[in-house]
Amino acid sequence: MTDKVAAIDLGTNTARLLIATQAPYQQLLLKRIITRLGGGFTREAGLSQEAQERSLAALREFAADMASHGVARLRAVATSAVRDAKNGAEFCRRVLEETGIALEIIDGNEEAMLTLRGVASILDNSNEDLAVFDVGGGSTEYTLAAERKPLFSRSLPIGVVRLTEGKVGVAEMEDKIRRELRAFRSELAGEGLAERFSGATLVGTAGTATTLAAIDLGMTDYDYKKVNNHTLPLAKVEAMFQRLLPLTPCQRLDVPGLEPGREDLIIAGILVVLTTMREFGFETFKVSDAGLLEGLILGV
Repeated sequence: MTDKVAAIDLGTNTARLLIATQAPYQQLLLKRIITRLGGGFTREAGLSQEAQERSLAALREFAADMASHGVARLRAVATSAVRDAKNGAEFCRRVLEETGIALEIIDGNEEAMLTLRGVASILDNSNEDLAVFDVGGGSTEYTLAAERKPLFSRSLPIGVVRLTEGKVGVAEMEDKIRRELRAFRSELAGEGLAERFSGATLVGTAGTATTLAAIDLGMTDYDYKKVNNHTLPLAKVEAMFQRLLPLTPCQRLDVPGLEPGREDLIIAGILVVLTTMREFGFETFKVSDAGLLEGLILGV
């Protein structure tokens, strides 16, 4: 009997579980729960009690799912919110005690490498130069890759929860994103890679990118197969921003393709996408539903 394996990605905004078989690979269960683990985060206290409880509830549900499927091996990782939190290690101990799940805190570089592995598994042009960006809740990872191998990567503190809760408006968020990206571009230039990054195929993964694809496709029922390799031009992203910006978070939920739980975060997410495209001169970007979670499962 083929072993069943699982991967968990506990992000700043979303907890995700993937259960699959290997040899041959077959997805058995994909579940995501918006827990907003980074909500209410402070440098002094770290993760808020309410956010911890929401995430623990999701992880208990994941533990039950894995038990019912007879999962033999698991890799579970925590990213930006937990690695930046003063009480991150304490939270991981609590997760282990209450759910039996051993959370591994990974740094931004490993997160970027795992994301690249997942993205490359589904792209129709994965052997070309790729400029991959993963817009998360606490951070955004950028990776320049050639023939599926990383050349340069950085994790920048411009995640959608961090921006939405930490900045007072669009102008302040955009200024923060632009400053971080210009510093990143200077680093690329120092390595002689700035032009190569700008000339690569830009690929966006995670919730913001997939939400933009779903909105563009008018999806009422999300279909990852249609999202993978969907290409969005800059003009369409700009139009979506102008459409969503004047709406209240509640009104945005009426837009087909916008997942509940992202209605207040999508503006920050689109700003990361737009500023990335403008700063590096990209006219289009390709969307990948696969990312960190798939990268984890491929290595379990």
